[in-house]
Amino acid sequence: MIAAYAPASVSNVACGFDVLGFALEAPGDVVSVAPADGPGVRSLIVRGDDGRLPTDPARNTAGAAVIALLERLETTRGVALTVHKGLPLASGVGSSAASAVAAVVAVNELFGRPASLEVLLECAMAGERAACGAAHPDNVAPALYGGFVLARAAAPPDIVRLPVPAHLACAVLHPHMEIETGAARALLGDAVPLGAAIKQWANLGGLVAGLFTADLGLIARSLVDHVVEPRRAALVPGFRAVQQAALGAGALGCSLSGSGPSIFALCDALPSAQRVGEAMRTVFAAESRALAADLWTCEVGREGARIITGLAASVPR
Repeated sequence: MIAAYAPASVSNVACGFDVLGFALEAPGDVVSVAPADGPGVRSLIVRGDDGRLPTDPARNTAGAAVIALLERLETTRGVALTVHKGLPLASGVGSSAASAVAAVVAVNELFGRPASLEVLLECAMAGERAACGAAHPDNVAPALYGGFVLARAAAPPDIVRLPVPAHLACAVLHPHMEIETGAARALLGDAVPLGAAIKQWANLGGLVAGLFTADLGLIARSLVDHVVEPRRAALVPGFRAVQQAALGAGALGCSLSGSGPSIFALCDALPSAQRVGEAMRTVFAAESRALAADLWTCEVGREGARIITGLAASVPR
């Protein structure tokens, strides 16, 4: 049996809607795989989802991703999959992407690594598309490669890996609520005012330049969303207050992770992220009252998906 871990990811990264993403060091999903008699995905078990995810391989993002990989490899070998969910569903941190990526990495390892990372990326995206209706390279690519990525195009994938300044860290506050990606996208419409678009393009260019030059001041000035965040902010109780608390505590920037409800704050180092995260949690508790939340703090995950031993016991927390 082989097991692979794939981390959560933050997509959009404020100014980079649908094109920027970065990996967290933790948390993440684990998928274990074993040989099975007969071709294809012979069985699929999901643990840690309270029975909510489908176990039909064609309808499960991990199963569908492996089906795509088996087709690409033109093999008649079969596998049995077990998905260990470490990420909450509809949380804005790439839960389905992590499952798909961990699954194809584990199967590729079981078969002796016949597929390239580019093929694994395409298969993980195909799995997301089959199971969820859409594929998000800004989640799948960082979960696979690690670090920061620019998804310049989705079909075919054109992924640019960006440098990560030393010690760059993140705090992610995850409210115990769900926001369905399709519903959140419906709020955006199809038109963007030219003035907002110009500001957004400038910030996207500034953030990429800041990553290449490790200019934290430029990164901080660029982590502003003029297009998506204004339309989605009301979906998360207390979002603006949490954002201001993060900035006041020293965050470089703070915005929604993906479509939410998770809120991320980029910081110059892990101690800063821990301080910022506590400020975010304190303010959220006051603003949301009855709504609980998880807090994750870690450095930006440079490694991405990898083979592990000991299953979930070995997954970073």
